[in-house]
Amino acid sequence: MANVEIYTKAFCPYCARAMRLLTERGVEPVEYDITLGGPKRAEMIERANGRTTVPQIFIDGRHVGGSDDLAALEADGKLEPLLAP
Repeated sequence: MANVEIYTKAFCPYCARAMRLLTERGVEPVEYDITLGGPKRAEMIERANGRTTVPQIFIDGRHVGGSDDLAALEADGKLEPLLAP
């Protein structure tokens, strides 16, 4: 299974939607809660090329975007191959 990382904030419906989709696909992502900011938020912004919204999702180190981007990958049938070992 691919290594999936997701930056989230508490009470974020888009974060919950992305987490639900990933867990439905059998993925246990590494979650970074950046609700209070800090160094992980700065790390996310740098890795996501300046994007500040959450969630920001990375699969095997590749930035795939946010919740809508993840849903689009799923709808196009492109998510499963990214998650495959």
